[in-house]
Amino acid sequence: MQAQLDQYLEAISDDASDHADLLQASYLEAERVMSPLGLENYLQGIGALSSLGKEQDLVLTYVQEMPVVVKAVGEDVVPDIIESIMKLSSLTSGPVLTLTLASMPLAAVRLGDAELLLGFLKLLQQLAAKAPRGLRPMLETLGELLSRLTLGGLRRWAMWGAEAYQRDFSGQSDYFAIATETSKTVLRRERRGTLFVDNHRKLNFYLRALWGRAFLMRPTSGDHETRQGDRPFIEDYLLHLPDAYDRYHDIEGIDVYRAAAAHAAAHIVYSKHAVDNAGLCAAQKCCIDLFEDARVEYLAGLRFPGLRRLWLRFFERGHADAEVKQQQAVEQMLRIGRALLDHDYRDDTRWIRNLADEFRQALQRDAEAMSLARDFGLRCHEYLSRHMTLPPAHVLQDLPLPYRDDNRYFRDYDEARVREYDFERLPWRQPTRRKLVSLMEMVNEIDSELEDGSPQEIWVLPTELFPYEDLGVSYNQAQGVDVLSQPFHYDEWDYRVQLARPQWTTVIERRQPKGDAALMDRILQKHKPVANRIRHLIDALQPRGVVRQRGFEDGDEMDLNAALDAVIDIRRGVMPDPRVNLRITHHRRDLSMVLLLDLSASTNDPVGPPVAADKASPEQPRVLDLTRDACGLLAWAVDSIGDNFAVHGFASDGRHDVQYYRFKDFDESYDDTVRARLAGMRGGLSTRMGAALRHAGRQLAQQSTRKRLVLLLTDGEPADIDERDPRYLREDCRHAVDELAGQGVQSFCLTLDAHADDYVSRIFGRNNYSIVDDIEALPERLPRVFSALTA
Repeated sequence: MQAQLDQYLEAISDDASDHADLLQASYLEAERVMSPLGLENYLQGIGALSSLGKEQDLVLTYVQEMPVVVKAVGEDVVPDIIESIMKLSSLTSGPVLTLTLASMPLAAVRLGDAELLLGFLKLLQQLAAKAPRGLRPMLETLGELLSRLTLGGLRRWAMWGAEAYQRDFSGQSDYFAIATETSKTVLRRERRGTLFVDNHRKLNFYLRALWGRAFLMRPTSGDHETRQGDRPFIEDYLLHLPDAYDRYHDIEGIDVYRAAAAHAAAHIVYSKHAVDNAGLCAAQKCCIDLFEDARVEYLAGLRFPGLRRLWLRFFERGHADAEVKQQQAVEQMLRIGRALLDHDYRDDTRWIRNLADEFRQALQRDAEAMSLARDFGLRCHEYLSRHMTLPPAHVLQDLPLPYRDDNRYFRDYDEARVREYDFERLPWRQPTRRKLVSLMEMVNEIDSELEDGSPQEIWVLPTELFPYEDLGVSYNQAQGVDVLSQPFHYDEWDYRVQLARPQWTTVIERRQPKGDAALMDRILQKHKPVANRIRHLIDALQPRGVVRQRGFEDGDEMDLNAALDAVIDIRRGVMPDPRVNLRITHHRRDLSMVLLLDLSASTNDPVGPPVAADKASPEQPRVLDLTRDACGLLAWAVDSIGDNFAVHGFASDGRHDVQYYRFKDFDESYDDTVRARLAGMRGGLSTRMGAALRHAGRQLAQQSTRKRLVLLLTDGEPADIDERDPRYLREDCRHAVDELAGQGVQSFCLTLDAHADDYVSRIFGRNNYSIVDDIEALPERLPRVFSALTA
């Protein structure tokens, strides 16, 4: 499969190698979530999008975002997404196509179902044909729209705007950007009460707490225009619940969801046999449904009495609705259902009372008998048809009980299929294993023709393998590839719409080439006077263990010297000093720190005023050299103190490729391996600071220390090649700092930009930054900043 990936990547463009690591990492993520057939569709999508002749960012966005979409709704949607993009390519521009693909993860997560996502794609095609100027602003505000609307509500809102502003192009843009009062009014009108996507996890925990097992749930589109999706249903062992529930009288939407989920789960647990509906009319089936629902609710109520109270609330409100609509048959069925569920309810009609008593007695004898529902349902239908005119079947099917499903599950129940169904079998790929092998095993298989780029095992030798020629270079050093981490996706704040773009940036961890570890030792010798001054800081910050403090009236133990002085004063008739106790304190540094280095291309600039290239001195230091010196001195000092620390760096090549370098991790000692990594430090690319800060916070969140600190060393403001608005990345960085603060992580910036006052205070706060005016003083300044922050 790796060979196929290379083949498709060559079709992107001649400079696809610039993004080879990003594409490789995204492909590895796709391998973890897709089957072989899904991977084939994924790769064919690369070729299809490349053939459109649009900008390269379209294909890069597709490669990055599709694994996220597959995680949310499954791999079957990939061909449909490609087909939709191909259709849209003739209706809109390349940047809008890229924005469409970038919006797919948000739509997949918020809609939560493959069918709903396909409906969203159809809506985009309709909108591109009717209101092409509204497509971009709608995609830019999609997060706000899907947080308020269901798919049906979004469709009605969008189609209203397309019809109203069909010939007003300026009005189209303003309407779909939610910039007009008309747009906001229609949005409020279409807004539903409680969305499924916001309560999915709560319902999962709710059902697991009740039944001790997992139930798979999906949303289904509830559209009042087509009357489809308003009722729950069970299909292929999945609970399909409406994507939104409005408040039902005084019952909140979340309680409607709880009632619907619990009722559907009761069907799966207690409906074990099919009901024979052959030769029955629709009204008879409705009556049988009424008694089967009562049977499973009776069994569930025996285990969980609180569920009975929850379900009874709907009968009380539904009975009032039926009276208002003057639907006698519906009213009778609701009274029968309430009598079956509520032991304390005594209906005015003697026949209903007797029917409910007989049904409960039959349940006590054999509650598992599925014939009960059929027998009592037919008796109920006979009575109703004899005493009143029954309405059309759809009226009986739409009882005012919004939590009940349509009962297709037990009507089409297949016992053989249930026995064959394996709930634990999931179609995921087996994880790759690492296996330690001998030299001969490796040599015999090193040219195996069975290697396909997706191995189930990776063979590892105990030591490096060198060729017969004494070149001093191992096979791994000469031919090996960098180990790529899985991509990490982070939101990015867009101040223009005041929303976070979900999973907008991709961070990939990498290793820079190693240098000479002795260079870090030479740095200490080079800055020996500074190192001597730092040594005093080390002594001051060293944890002192147990410290006894004298002179307290209340303490942990008595100070004998002070007590003797007090006794002497008493015998002399002098007022004694009451402070005769000691307090014992434990002085230890409970700290974790990430030193985060900006390794953008500007760090390769020489220090000092610019000079001509032919007059530049080879001894003139670069910003990167001083950064390495300062980092080496700080690492030596912090390691001597014993604090828990890590040294990381970052650079970026657009939002798709934020490169994160881990020179030293928390669990590593400051040894020659780490020194070699720091010695090989290199600068390049741009500075997407917000994503790097979020990833550094992710590392700190795994540390159990009380105080956590990100110390950022940078030489300029946030910037990247794919964002021209200078304020955009500044605002995102400020938002990232606020997010870290909410997680208990302090952020401090040490900047080398003499003009940073204009923006750095707004990003980090007034007291959380420091400007180094003299860059050559950085090696001494950085350790002192650390001392001031952690003293």
